[in-house]
Amino acid sequence: MVVKPNRSGGFYNPSGYTDLADHGLIGNMRTAALVSISGTVAQLCLPHFDSPSVFARILDKNHGGHFSIRTTTETTSKQQYLPSTNILSTKFLSEVGVGQIDDYMPLPANKSDKEFLPWLIRHVTVVRGELSFTMECAPAFNYAQNGHETKIDESGLKADFTCPEHLNLDLRCVPTAGEFAPKSAKPPAVVFDLLDLSERGHKGLGVTSKFTLKEGESVTFVLREPPKPQTSGGGKEAATCPNNTEEGGEKQETSADDPELTPQLLHHLFMGTTTYWLKWISRCTYKGRWREFVQRSAFALKLLTFTPTGAIVAAPTFSLPEDLHGAGRNWDYRYSWLRDSSFSVYALLRLGFTEEADQYIEWLSGIIRNRNEDGGLQIMYTIHGDKDLPEYELPHLDGHKGQKPVRVGNGAADHLQLDIYGELMDAIYLAQKLSKPLSYDTWVQVRSLVDWICEHWDQPDLSIWEVRGERQNFLYSKVMCWVAIDRGLRLADKRSLPAPNRNQWLSIRDHIYEEIQTKGYNQKEGFFAQSYESIDVLDSAVLIMPLCFFISANDPRFLSTLKHIMKSRDRGGLTENNLAYRYDTSKVDDGTGGGEEGAFSMVTLWLIEALARAGAYDPTLLAQSVGMLEDFMGYTNHVDLLSEEISKGGEPLGNFPQAFSHVSLISTCFNVSRQCEGK
Repeated sequence: MVVKPNRSGGFYNPSGYTDLADHGLIGNMRTAALVSISGTVAQLCLPHFDSPSVFARILDKNHGGHFSIRTTTETTSKQQYLPSTNILSTKFLSEVGVGQIDDYMPLPANKSDKEFLPWLIRHVTVVRGELSFTMECAPAFNYAQNGHETKIDESGLKADFTCPEHLNLDLRCVPTAGEFAPKSAKPPAVVFDLLDLSERGHKGLGVTSKFTLKEGESVTFVLREPPKPQTSGGGKEAATCPNNTEEGGEKQETSADDPELTPQLLHHLFMGTTTYWLKWISRCTYKGRWREFVQRSAFALKLLTFTPTGAIVAAPTFSLPEDLHGAGRNWDYRYSWLRDSSFSVYALLRLGFTEEADQYIEWLSGIIRNRNEDGGLQIMYTIHGDKDLPEYELPHLDGHKGQKPVRVGNGAADHLQLDIYGELMDAIYLAQKLSKPLSYDTWVQVRSLVDWICEHWDQPDLSIWEVRGERQNFLYSKVMCWVAIDRGLRLADKRSLPAPNRNQWLSIRDHIYEEIQTKGYNQKEGFFAQSYESIDVLDSAVLIMPLCFFISANDPRFLSTLKHIMKSRDRGGLTENNLAYRYDTSKVDDGTGGGEEGAFSMVTLWLIEALARAGAYDPTLLAQSVGMLEDFMGYTNHVDLLSEEISKGGEPLGNFPQAFSHVSLISTCFNVSRQCEGK
């Protein structure tokens, strides 16, 4: 039987796209999936973060691909994470029944358990009454570019999707009568049918099923890339385990990466995943007043780490728009920026997560050993450490809410952004201070980077905002070059490490400081400017100055800059509704497509933290920072996730969730808490 699509679009989104805010995130530190509050997997790239998408409904409602589970009667949905985990629970409530979907990717409970199953598990149950559901699994392989073959086996409980150009998937199903059902009770009836969505542009058949669950009954769907056929010989691939079933009087053997799918196994995976997250978050040392938000940010950052290499992606999504009015600010963030990753290490270290920091430093050591021909580093790498990130467009995809173009890859990879060395050196300094000390071999590589900065710090660049216009002498980059050399000096002094060029480092560090004060400060207006060339332009990036100990937060020059930034935008400032903007786009040709961007989460949090640091000398500023922080918390979504930007109407903009935003939230909460406690 082949089922045609439901033209109504369902109860939740009759007109198109689910708002970006209405999504949660699940993952396994290899990839991640966005799951909407209506029960749809709206984006999933397989097998890794930067692989082509299998589901991308968030970027094309018709043929992007989706995995939806919805009720056939009208219900109200709510979504939350199960306590202290990354298991996402979506509830459907009505007078006749309450249903629940628990979405997760399984992880082993113990480090000694090396078994890893790259599965997406969706457990559907009814906790009260009776509800009917419709499941649709409609993959669109390789960014919806390639077709696939679909087959349903004789049991009607397994479907295979074959796409030679991308990968193969299978979908399996386990219905159960429930834990307290009598042994004679039959499980609910579930049968897969083929789903024809060709009129929407799909290039292969999907799978659908309609089923009804009573209280206690459940159905679990498991989507995975099936293990490749095993070859003869030993090793992990040859490991077997009994499947607890018998055919012809003999127990069947299955491989460790392809175990028998039973209710007992699914319960084991659920409990193991729960235990994994409970153990992980127990290491968090933050006990302040914003603990719930800090821990959820830590959970989000953990999901953005790529365990096989230690890399950290900036966001798990690509081409989600920073503007909803056609500006085209749509970029791919599924890569590891040295800047974002370094700040992430800082945040994780502050919370006591030293293992992740150590893994990142190991990844970073490999990057440093594989520097560019000129001795420098790229601003970003793939999660595997590769340098090639060609940017191109996918014109066949509609874009989120019609915002084209959809881009993959990133053309900014070869930008000169000198600030990355400051963030990188700060992360290395903190990691050796709070976790493992540097090895001598790593120090040799690190000090050569400091030497490189001493030779190149005075070049104009494109800086933190990755403008695609003219290079300038951006203050943020100059400050971060100062940080890079300063942290090199601190490492050498505190660890008594050999630094043959120590005197040169000291001289250049002090020269950079003097130059910023003389060339980067607008004496007439009284603020630190965006660049030497744009001396009349305010830029919130300079709020980093007291956060990286370049200048005291109560320095008159910085306080004057702070007051200018906090003026409303119609009075020449960068703040509106307690939210900060990066810079005035009408005064700057940044070459990124124009348009009016939203308020920036990261610089808003930098502003709050700068106020708190200044509040050590002026209690009114500390009180103001606390009020702004509490207000900002209201812009997290229903599961406390943050976007890169926030529109005037409070809608999230840009890739989601964004590591930099969560890093800044952790840092701000940590430091505001310290100031409130008088530390």
